[in-house]
Amino acid sequence: MLFSSILFLFRFIPAVFLVYYLLPFRFKNLWLFLCSLFFYAWGEPRYFPVMMSSILVNFLAALLIDRWKERPRLRRAAFLVSLVFTVGWLLFFKYMDFFISNFNAVTGLAVPLLSLMLPLGISFYTFQILSYTVDVYYGRVPAEHNFIRFGTFVTLFPQLIAGPIVKYTDINEELHARFITPEMLGDGVRLFIMGLGSKVLIANNIGSLWDTVVRMGFSQASTPLCWLALLAFSFYIYFDFSGYSLMAIGLGRAMGFQFPQNFNFPYISRSVTEFWRRWHITLGSWFREYVYIPLGGNRVGRVRLYFNLFVVWFLTGFWHGANWLFILWGLYFLVLLVIEKAFLLRYLEKSRVWSRIYLLFFVVLSWGIFAVGLQELQGKTGLLPQLLKGLFVWQGGSDWVYYLRSYGVSFLLAIFFSTPVIKKIYERISGKRWLVTAGLFIVLLASVGYLVDASYNPFLYFNF
Repeated sequence: MLFSSILFLFRFIPAVFLVYYLLPFRFKNLWLFLCSLFFYAWGEPRYFPVMMSSILVNFLAALLIDRWKERPRLRRAAFLVSLVFTVGWLLFFKYMDFFISNFNAVTGLAVPLLSLMLPLGISFYTFQILSYTVDVYYGRVPAEHNFIRFGTFVTLFPQLIAGPIVKYTDINEELHARFITPEMLGDGVRLFIMGLGSKVLIANNIGSLWDTVVRMGFSQASTPLCWLALLAFSFYIYFDFSGYSLMAIGLGRAMGFQFPQNFNFPYISRSVTEFWRRWHITLGSWFREYVYIPLGGNRVGRVRLYFNLFVVWFLTGFWHGANWLFILWGLYFLVLLVIEKAFLLRYLEKSRVWSRIYLLFFVVLSWGIFAVGLQELQGKTGLLPQLLKGLFVWQGGSDWVYYLRSYGVSFLLAIFFSTPVIKKIYERISGKRWLVTAGLFIVLLASVGYLVDASYNPFLYFNF
């Protein structure tokens, strides 16, 4: 169903955009709202009422919050109702089985699991809705009185199911009035094709190596092959998610919206602190603005600062998946960040080589925890000890030579496109439009050809 939803999107994008450009502005939001609802219902018809109920409840709650400015108790009650309702859906669908299984483990009971499928994009649109209601409650933005505009904000189909996380304040003005210039349309098409190529031509190709080694078993793979597979997953998750983000940003740009940047070459970072300023930027911004700063941020004592960081990184891990390994993944970064804040960061900032080696080693290792967490969500348990043994207890063999030859080109492309070198090349040739157009056309043709022929086309972040 998910893949048919994506095919539907690609098939009808030209028609959606043609009608969109022909309509006067007063009908553009309505058209986007209807198309987005149809797109979501096509891919997830059973959970369509869940999203619509969240939209309606928060729209009405914000109106009441705005109206009851002089009645703080009623205002707070409206806010809490919207908060409990919206977060409640997320907890119910994404985390209920996690709570039940841990309850059973502690008590020895056998409460049956619900085994519910996760509604598409619920982690993303829940955070978007929460950002709006929280901002209205604290007076950062006035309540939206037009249901179509609010519904358009929540359901915009380019980023509805996998981000980037767009706050209401990011596109508030554009929802009320926006203009589409030829330059914006050109930028949108360019970003979309670049994102499509990242996802289809790089992520899909290199990601299959990780799946191959998982099926083989880490105990059957040599230590070099285990590291090679983990490195492949590290590139896979980057190009998979950043590619989708670029596609979403490009489609938004072509419609007159300026969605926020979500990735900024994170693998060239020299510290974990810098890495998380470059990786999944909108998620980090959301946690900083709506969790970290309200807790006191760094304007507190050292003990409270570490507590604030603990809360943020516990929630960051838990947001990614209802599994203890994702919590471990979040706390793993917490430990590294605390060490950097305590003393290490000032040394890393002085280094250009060792700091990057440090960053890549610990980030690639973190993806091992993350990747195994994904496997556990699919019912494959006990893989982390096997992976760690494969990585750190020498297992000989020459199998890695075969896979390095098979995936060597994919690794070279992934390394090249994960650095700002490609950005500098583009800036130099941007004046030669024929060259840029030819390159984008080749990427588009190759991507479409791959989509038609390939059977391997997963997308990790639809899991969240």
